[in-house]
Amino acid sequence: MARLLKSRKGVVGVEAAIVLIAFIIVAAALSYVVVNMGLFITQKTKETMQEGVDESQSALQLDGMIVGKTNNQRQVEWIILPVKLSVGKAALDLKKEAIVISVYLPNATLLNIYNGVYMNGTEVEADCDVLIANLSRLYGMNKTDMAMSIIYNGNNNTVLESTEKAFIIIHLNSTVAGFPGIRHTIVDYETVTIEVKGARGAVLTVVRTIPGGLLENSYVGLR
Repeated sequence: MARLLKSRKGVVGVEAAIVLIAFIIVAAALSYVVVNMGLFITQKTKETMQEGVDESQSALQLDGMIVGKTNNQRQVEWIILPVKLSVGKAALDLKKEAIVISVYLPNATLLNIYNGVYMNGTEVEADCDVLIANLSRLYGMNKTDMAMSIIYNGNNNTVLESTEKAFIIIHLNSTVAGFPGIRHTIVDYETVTIEVKGARGAVLTVVRTIPGGLLENSYVGLR
C-alpha cells in the first residue's frame, strides 16, 4: 500500500510540471507578441514623425539673389529665382507634372503656370538675355504667363540633384487678352508672392517688393 501511494504522488508531480511548463510556454509566446507589437508601433510612430518633419520642410531653397528684368515701360516682366535642394533632401524631379508654380500679384492670381524644364541649355545661355530670347523663340514664353526651369551642372535630365543648381524663370504678361488695361507685370513698390510646390515637402514661398526707380530694359535685384 505504501508503494502505491508513493507512485501516485509521483504521477501527480509530473502532471503539475507539465501544466506549469505549458503555462510558461503560453506566457512566453504572449510576451513575444506584446514586445513585437510594441516594437512595430514604435517603428511606425518614428516613421510617421519623420514623414511629418519631411513634409513640413521644403525640398527646395533659395540659393542666391532673385533678379527681375524690366521692359521698356519700366515694369518687371521677368523674374529669375535661383534654387537648390534643401539640406538632406533627396533628388527632386522638376518635370512639368511634378511641380506647381503659382504667382500672386496685386491685381491677379496665376495658378500653375509651370511648363517644365528647358533641356537645350548651353554655356552660351549663361547670359540671361540669350536664355530669355531662346525661351521666347522656342516656347513663345514672352507672349504668355509662364514659368520654366533650367538646370546647370546637370546630367541632361529633369532631376535636380545635390550637386546641381536650377534657375526658375517666370514671365509676366504686360497685357491680358480680353481685359484692356489689365497687366500682370509689376511696378515700383508692388509686392509679388511666388509659390513653388514639388512632389514632396512643403511649399517654397517667396515674397518680394519691387524697389523704386526702375529703369527700362534692365535687371534689378529683388531683396
